[in-house]
Parts: sequence; C-alpha cells; structure tokens
Amino acid sequence: MTREIVVNGRFLSRRVTGVERYGHGILSLIRDGCRVEETRANGVAGHVWEQFILPLKLNPDSILWSPANTGPLTIRNQALTIHDLSPLEHPEWFKKNYAAWVRLFLPILARRVRMIFTPSDHVKQKVMTRFGMKNVIVTRNGVDTSKFHPDAKQNMPLLPKQYVLFVGSIEPRKNLQLLLQAWNEIKDDFKETWLVIAGTSGNVFQNANLPQPTDRVRFPGYVDDESLAGLYANAELFVLPSHDEGFGLPALEAMACGTPVIVSNGGALPEVIGDAGLIFDLSAPATLSERMQELLNNESLRTSLIEKGLARAKHFTWHRSAELIWSKLNE
Repeated sequence: MTREIVVNGRFLSRRVTGVERYGHGILSLIRDGCRVEETRANGVAGHVWEQFILPLKLNPDSILWSPANTGPLTIRNQALTIHDLSPLEHPEWFKKNYAAWVRLFLPILARRVRMIFTPSDHVKQKVMTRFGMKNVIVTRNGVDTSKFHPDAKQNMPLLPKQYVLFVGSIEPRKNLQLLLQAWNEIKDDFKETWLVIAGTSGNVFQNANLPQPTDRVRFPGYVDDESLAGLYANAELFVLPSHDEGFGLPALEAMACGTPVIVSNGGALPEVIGDAGLIFDLSAPATLSERMQELLNNESLRTSLIEKGLARAKHFTWHRSAELIWSKLNE
C-alpha cells in the first residue's frame, strides 16, 4: 500500500530566508507527489494550527514532512528537518520567550519523530549527540543556478557601483560587529567601495547592538528574490562572519553568482565552502580585515576563487536533496 506523504506547509506563509528557501526548493520538486497543508497563521496562531489543526488533516497512515524546525508533537510518522541548534546552544542570541519555547519543545519533538534531516554533517553530529538519534540524514541546501548566476542584473536603486556584501538576518549570531570593525579598518584604502548589509532583524532575535555605521555603509533591508541574485553577482566580494551556521546558504548563492567569498570557521561554513573561498578563524578576528584587504587587492586570487566557487556551487542542487528526501519518505 502506498502511503500518503503530506508536507507541513506552515513555512509557506513566512518571508523567505534560508529555512524557507530550503522548504520552497525541495517542495517545488516533490509537490506533484504529495499533499501540502498550508496556513496563513503566524506566531502563536501558527503554533496552534501546527499542534492542533494540522494533525486532524492527516490520515492514520500519512507520512508528514516538517521542513522548518517545528512540527506537531502528536505525529510520530513524521520526518523533521532541523537546520541548526543555536536556540538550544546560544539562547542569549534570541528573545527569551522564543528561546525558552524551543529549548522545551525541540528536544521532545526530535525524540518522537521517525527521522531527522539536517543540512550539513556539522548539524547531523550535534543532533545525534544531543538527542541520541541514529536516523539522521544529511540533505544539503541547494542553489538554483538558473536564477543565481554571474550574469544576474542588479536592479536595486540607489546602491553603489562597488560594494562588499553581507546577506542574512541582522542578529547577534551573524557577528556583524566584527564585520563593521573590519570595514572601518580597511575602508580608507578603497575609497570607491561601500559595505552593503542586506537583511532584517526578524521577530525572534535579540538586538544585534551594532555600532553606529562608519562611512560608506548601506543597509537596504530585506531583499526580495527578484533582486537578490543581482545583488550577489555585482558585489566585489561576499562576507559571512557568523559565529555559527547550520549551513550558510548566502555564501553558496554568492559563489553561484561568481562572487568571491570570505567566511568564518563557524559551524558548517568550512564544510560548505571547501577551498573555494577564504576562511578566517574566529579565534583570530583581526584576520577578517586582512582577508578582505587581500581579496580586494589581489585580482589573480579573485579570479581563482570565482572559478572555484562556480564549480563548487554546481555540487549543491535542490534536485539531489529532493530525490534523497523523497526516497526516505517513501521507505
């Protein structure tokens, strides 16, 4: 008997960031074979829908996939994607109510579901150690190279022609204080270049407590999908200095757009970047400004990293992860 596969579509009502892009990327490839349950509710109302209404929509033999860190506690025939464990490991980065809820809820859910997907080996090892889970499968993030490519046009008004780029949530985990400090150290050597920090703070994070911006820093806010690829493709370089990442999707998207990247050694970033970007050690934060200066000055290094980044990005496809997820859900 073929079991019905149902997707927990709660994430579909939210603004697209890394977690939601993962859900959209996989769902676009498996949607014809499954049923998607959606809601427009967010926040507390979204939790209520997920815990009490969604289970009523499932048949006894349904297999539920919850792609965005949460799912109904009562459903054991469930695969759950856990993108990272930062609310458990660093609750100080999040608002107190949110961190307290995740620290209570996620361990219970993780131990009840049949299977867990993670975006990296880094998160897989953490999940197995913390929850004692054995059935943990790595299903990496991907990038749509028909959208994210070097020829993508920059269509955002009022942006400078030359800029160093960060894309992500404006939150403590992203280590933006260090990025601003590093920019302040090198900006006088690159007077035609700006720093662009794209993203918003979201509803669950603590204040990032950023210092007052120095010269030539632009905060365009949230960037929609129609503008994002061009923003990457036209940057001089991309920097992701995070303390921790479960994957680091913006760095992969930047590589696919032909932009050289600098990342920290936080979390899964070295696993994703390999030798296709520059990696600085968080224990030696001063090296970030050195890496930025080196990459802005050294054209042969830029060319080499662009070529390596484009090649590496081709290994991360939504098709590959979708096939693996579909196979596991059908087992």
